[in-house]
Amino acid sequence: MSEIKVRRDHSLPLAAARAAAEKVAARLKKDFDLDYAWKRHVLHFARAGVDGELHVTDHDVRLEARLGFLLSFLQPRIEREIDAQFERHFGAAAAQPPAKKASRAAAKKRS
Repeated sequence: MSEIKVRRDHSLPLAAARAAAEKVAARLKKDFDLDYAWKRHVLHFARAGVDGELHVTDHDVRLEARLGFLLSFLQPRIEREIDAQFERHFGAAAAQPPAKKASRAAAKKRS
């Protein structure tokens, strides 16, 4: 049995992180026919040959999945899709607050 573990830090409010996780889960359901359900802040998902959890906290998201023998051959594709969805919903642009204009102006004065 193969395992996939992906963790991503974010700075979203918990409700926004959970909404983003719901979008990731909906995309994985569409692409891989996964069923899923929430239990508090953990999204449990499963289908024949795969099961796992997506843990959502106020500072990170962690996906842990176990792939059966046949799906283990698709592990690289599944990991790429998870990484792409995490980047889209929890990536650097979503995770970091915008730079302050005052900081930029101060940097220009120093140069």
